Amino acid sequence: MAKKFKIQRKNRPTKPKSDRQEFGGGKKGIIICPQCKAVYYKKSWHHSMLNMKSPKEKSKVNFVLCPACRMIKKGQYEGKILVNNIPARMKEELLNLVKNYCEKAYSIDPLDRLIEIKESGNGLVITVTENELAAKLTRRIKETFKKVDKKVIFSAEPGDTAIAVIDFFD
Repeated sequence: MAKKFKIQRKNRPTKPKSDRQEFGGGKKGIIICPQCKAVYYKKSWHHSMLNMKSPKEKSKVNFVLCPACRMIKKGQYEGKILVNNIPARMKEELLNLVKNYCEKAYSIDPLDRLIEIKESGNGLVITVTENELAAKLTRRIKETFKKVDKKVIFSAEPGDTAIAVIDFFD
């Protein structure tokens, strides 16, 4: 009788954390981030109050840093991409790709942010506020520049950090 083995997927989150698990339950009233001007209402963060149908007169307004600004202030990140051996002719194109992709992600969700791009030798260290943003950006770099190897590692269950390594080869 053959033994059955259960296939486990390591280094991948079982499912994305919901906002409730990550940030706690919904807050009452309206919250405005004094740093980036993001607005929290209807249990999520928005870029502005323009799409809000009608604020209740009794809604109290609080000024608190949004989760992304709080992470940046504390020097934390959820996604880190290490890019190695970048050919000089592709570096500018790679930087533009990263900045444009992160701007597009930010336009969709105000909590998806590019924190920093640091140069290290002939490579880059890119940090972002969301682990899924790091994984998607890594995929986009792989699709754009065909001659790369990529590896994405998600941290163990209590944490939710993604570290991606991209190696260019010729």
